[in-house]
Amino acid sequence: MCGIFGIEGSEDAAKLTYLGLYALQHRGQESAGIVSWDGLQLHLERGMGHVADIFKESVLRRLPGSRALGHTRYSTAGTSVLANAQPIVVKTSMGPLGLVHNGNLTNAVEIRRRLEREGSIFQTTSDTEVILHLMAREPRRDVVESFMLALEKVHGAYSLLLISDGALIAACDPNGFRPLALARVGDATCFASESCAFDLLEAEERRELDPGEVVVARGSGVESYRLQRTAEPTRCIFEHVYFARPDSKVFGDPVSQTRLAMGARLAREAPAAADIVVPVPDSGLFAAMGYSRESGLPLEFGLIRNHYVGRTFIEPKQSIRNFGVKVKLNPIRDLIAGKRVVLVDDSIVRGTTSRKIVRMVRDAGAAEVHVRISAPPTEWPCHYGIDTPTRDELIAAHHSVDEIRRYIEADSLAYLSLDGMLQAVSGPRESYCTACWTGDYREPISAEDKRQAELFPIRLSDAP
Repeated sequence: MCGIFGIEGSEDAAKLTYLGLYALQHRGQESAGIVSWDGLQLHLERGMGHVADIFKESVLRRLPGSRALGHTRYSTAGTSVLANAQPIVVKTSMGPLGLVHNGNLTNAVEIRRRLEREGSIFQTTSDTEVILHLMAREPRRDVVESFMLALEKVHGAYSLLLISDGALIAACDPNGFRPLALARVGDATCFASESCAFDLLEAEERRELDPGEVVVARGSGVESYRLQRTAEPTRCIFEHVYFARPDSKVFGDPVSQTRLAMGARLAREAPAAADIVVPVPDSGLFAAMGYSRESGLPLEFGLIRNHYVGRTFIEPKQSIRNFGVKVKLNPIRDLIAGKRVVLVDDSIVRGTTSRKIVRMVRDAGAAEVHVRISAPPTEWPCHYGIDTPTRDELIAAHHSVDEIRRYIEADSLAYLSLDGMLQAVSGPRESYCTACWTGDYREPISAEDKRQAELFPIRLSDAP
């Protein structure tokens, strides 16, 4: 998931990077970092937690220069510790380098073990670090050439930003899994995972990077190159279902409009005899709006989310039923009591959170609860940068829709069809990755990397 932002040619590079990361905070809340170049050396500041908590004015003053890049982390490869926070900064024969990454490499473990056998010493457990090791082994006078040589050897999903003493370089994998866009703010060039970061800076978005494209920003100039390895475009449609902010434009489509379309199609495919439509905030909001408009049922904000919940909270010794969900969501009883409710969400992973939310709505007095999901059942884990558990933990992988309905204690349950979801976005359906619904992994996963993922799965809560 992760959010990346970079800028070249601005006197306020670090401050603008901070603002860009602030807009991309939703893409990762575990850690954040910024590195800048002042013409003599790289300056790095990283920390665990949220962007606004890490980068106080005093910290930003330690990041001089007109070139900078930053990262908000959501771990999918490597544990959530400061050592794995990005940017990763190293000294090489080509000069100092700093790298940030959104995505997940599918042959990183294989490459890392080979490099370790040959004497390489790794400082992190992040898959991103292998790219820097590959670059260090094939140095070139122009760092862009070394970077591209390294990228020809790695597979999987990556949107990258690299800072050096001579340029800011952006790269997108040949499949185009993860979004990365280019914009101008004054005379400066900037890159971001989502266009919402440009809005905050009043930057003019120029375009999204093409799959397999490498863009080099030097001063006020921009150059474009292409990786030799090619692949069919395989864009992650889950960006539209869940990841991206609704005020962003991703893969050429406004996210708010695609979610509205998913909700409308869901209403046509799975109508419910009900009184109101209630979104599960925040990711279910626009799909619920689409469902409401198409069905004619009124939209009611029957669940309120506490937006000030941190990464951790203190749970009372005396257990409160459903505490983890209740601290984040609270029902409005006056809107729900006695009503037949259509509850709209973006996905069901393990089912535990959905079950708690359904119980919460029932406890608020709902007469019936009909759950509608604006995507197909998630049956397969993602290896391209989404924190999904192993297949054994995905409830839809081993249970029918009716069995899931009974488990979450809903009166009815329906998912949006794969065709319905794909019709909500522009472009040919084959240009999107649907592996988490179909098991069709178009970019191969090395045997070592797949085994590593199965042995050490990431187990974050599926709480909203």
